[in-house]
Amino acid sequence: MAIPAPVPESIDLAEKFASFSDHWRPKIAAELNGQTVRLVKVQGVFPWHSHADAEEMFLVWKGRFRVEFRDRVVELDPGQFVVVPRGVEHRTAADAEAEVIIFEPADVVNTGDAAASEFTAPMGVKV
Repeated sequence: MAIPAPVPESIDLAEKFASFSDHWRPKIAAELNGQTVRLVKVQGVFPWHSHADAEEMFLVWKGRFRVEFRDRVVELDPGQFVVVPRGVEHRTAADAEAEVIIFEPADVVNTGDAAASEFTAPMGVKV
């Protein structure tokens, strides 16, 4: 007899975001199909980088957030998102603190091909 899967609990985004205060350190809120749903607080400017083998989706929950490309800037308000294609150099930024939900493969390092730095988040941290 098959053992039934546990019934999932709802995830309260406001509660999850309230549980941490550090910037540029994505936390895993959920995992599905080899992907992660990561929550991050941002403020300032992140380094230029790309991800050769993965797209990233940035969905703004609170605040204003931008994704800068070498040829344009995409400004996002709450409820808006952008998908960064694999291999495209970009950096993210927010003039004031913003809260962002990131959808990406579980093995993606947040700084991509940039050198490890104080922006490089530890892998696997859950919230």
